[in-house]
Amino acid sequence: MSEAIAASVEHLKPWMSWASLEPLPNAERHELIERSQADWEAGGDAVFGVFLDGAVVGGGGLHRRAGAGVLDIGYWVHVDHVRTGVASELAASLTTAAFEVDGVEHVDIHHDKANVASSGVPRRLGFTLLGESADEATAPAEVGIDCHWRVSRAEWRGWHP
Repeated sequence: MSEAIAASVEHLKPWMSWASLEPLPNAERHELIERSQADWEAGGDAVFGVFLDGAVVGGGGLHRRAGAGVLDIGYWVHVDHVRTGVASELAASLTTAAFEVDGVEHVDIHHDKANVASSGVPRRLGFTLLGESADEATAPAEVGIDCHWRVSRAEWRGWHP
């Protein structure tokens, strides 16, 4: 995971605030990974590595930011796998997994308006743009306008490329 993030860090820094903390020492990375399961079981976030033929191609998560009945999904893709469908497939898998959680009726995706490439993922998957709102810019390329996308359990049909 550390190697994949290191290879992608310049690609991630403009959009992912956590990328500014990289590189993390391996011990800290191990602690983050080990805490993931306990965090989810305690009502927090779940994070996942994404692998293709044994190599890390990205990561994603289910986040409990919006209250009961809603999970936000987040994801990143290794720079060598951008625009190959990994982000869409990952977001679709996370959405399906989110609806496996009891009580989840909506899945949200948020991205900064300046991250035009990110808007293609929820659009491709059939999410609806609920609107735009002022938000704190937390990464260098952000303009501070949050684009909020949502799909309901009833609307979700999965995604087939």
